[in-house]
Amino acid sequence: MSSHAGHGHHDQHGAHAHGVHAHTHGSGAAGAGTEFDWDVMGPMLEQEAELNSGTYEEAARWIAALPTAPTVRRVLDVGSGPGVVSCLLAEVFPEAEVVAVDPTPALLERTKNRARRLGVSDRVRTVEAELPQDAHRLGEADLIWAGNSLHHMGDQRAALAGFAELLRPGGTVALLEGGLPTRRLPRDLGIGRPGLEARMGAASAARFDRMRTELPDAKREAEDWSALIAAVGLTPQGTRSFLLDLPAPLSAPAREHVVTKLTREYEVFGELLDADDRAVLERLLDPEDPAAVHHRPDVFLLTARTVHLGRRD
Repeated sequence: MSSHAGHGHHDQHGAHAHGVHAHTHGSGAAGAGTEFDWDVMGPMLEQEAELNSGTYEEAARWIAALPTAPTVRRVLDVGSGPGVVSCLLAEVFPEAEVVAVDPTPALLERTKNRARRLGVSDRVRTVEAELPQDAHRLGEADLIWAGNSLHHMGDQRAALAGFAELLRPGGTVALLEGGLPTRRLPRDLGIGRPGLEARMGAASAARFDRMRTELPDAKREAEDWSALIAAVGLTPQGTRSFLLDLPAPLSAPAREHVVTKLTREYEVFGELLDADDRAVLERLLDPEDPAAVHHRPDVFLLTARTVHLGRRD
């Protein structure tokens, strides 16, 4: 598992946000992390997670305020990527030790550096682990935050059951799965055929499906996350979606992120698009082209991330 997407957490289908996997399958980390230049991917994941940090903080504070919320002394951030969310969880739960769990040493190093910068290094520690096989090494927790990481495990039911076993009585697992695909571009760009981003979404979904089938021990599972939570013996505690809405015109960091992600998506699944759509994407990514996303006043960033909670009674 490597799911950084989501903390950079991915999109609905994809890239690790924390991290990337191929969430674009734009980013994907496959286990040992040798497929990627993490000096490039690390900053991208960090940038994505920072743009979404308000969304993640809102979700974490929702969990903390629930009437059934446990006293959180230990948190596992599964698929922690560069540690943006790990450090955020340390702020939301000031009495807790937060354990950033990821298979990629370069991203764990970023987590350590970030924790030092933010003054939480005494409570944020890292564990290099491949899940689900290394779950037994993680220890008990009051909160397990799985941000777009479960879908990088072939047998999602078995992996979630493993998480349930790590929860202390009253503990909560927070699954960030689903939501809505990110939208950044108008339906009609004025160039090419309208609906480019919808077709890119279909290509991303096809790549996601392929990723799922190629995982070790892959088993198809209906994506009824509350039912899956109940199936492993946890009590569903609610589902909420959290919106990231950055309207046009974008700030420079948000625009840079859009350029980076579209570039990554072009590299990862551009071959699944037809020649006309690829040509439009090339124009959108050419800073010398007046129609490029670098200059367009109509580029925005809109997405929703959904959190599903389960409690161990």
